[in-house]
Amino acid sequence: MQIKILGCSGGIGGDLRTTSLLIDHDILVDAGTGVGDLTMDQLLAIDHILLTHSHLDHITSIPLLLDTVMGYRTEPVTVHASKETLATLRTHIFNWKVWPDFNMIPDAANPFLRYNEIELGETLNFNGRSFTAVPANHVVPAVGYRIDSGQSSLVFTGDTTECPALWEKVNQIDNLKYLIIETAFSNAELELAKLSKHLCPSMLISELAKLDVGKFKKPVEVYITHLKPGEGEMIMQEIAESNLSLQVQALKHQQIFNL
Repeated sequence: MQIKILGCSGGIGGDLRTTSLLIDHDILVDAGTGVGDLTMDQLLAIDHILLTHSHLDHITSIPLLLDTVMGYRTEPVTVHASKETLATLRTHIFNWKVWPDFNMIPDAANPFLRYNEIELGETLNFNGRSFTAVPANHVVPAVGYRIDSGQSSLVFTGDTTECPALWEKVNQIDNLKYLIIETAFSNAELELAKLSKHLCPSMLISELAKLDVGKFKKPVEVYITHLKPGEGEMIMQEIAESNLSLQVQALKHQQIFNL
């Protein structure tokens, strides 16, 4: 299984793209602005989109993707998300005011867009590739995902702040290889991080201390995502100054992971 980072920034501009992961050729986890870099053939190959939550930087490409491919596909695109996230999409995006309701086009029996409600802890399987919704703590209902090839796993937290329930699940994963976790703000913006339910380096350090590193067969590689534009170097410097025993790096646009 291959995971390609289409976007991992907390903003846009230049080569910055907001959050989206492409799994093999047919699955997206979140659909930020990086989806727009895909070719027409690549867009046509997307069958499933798994969402962490409803914020715009994670869903912004879904409407345009559907509008682009709808005349060429014979099967609908399925969006998998929590009940609350799907309700937000229905009410505020695909409502004929912001964008057409592709769940009703060309008709309700044969739509271009299908919704699949998932619950925390539920696992979706796609040809031997499994995706399990794991806990996250954000200002809107949110989840992260454990992505498992059968050989190894990657955990993507999505947007989250302190979340003890997440680490309870992560520490149960025997084949964890990669952890992608957000840190949106520098320590100078601690109060903003708390208010918006994101992490800053001091909070990240406390969270990573909950990772039971001794139980994993190999060292877990940790990657930091959702860095706010202009703050990335400061955030990574503050993380480095903490002298963590873990290998921690900034996630990069177009980076590839193999599971």
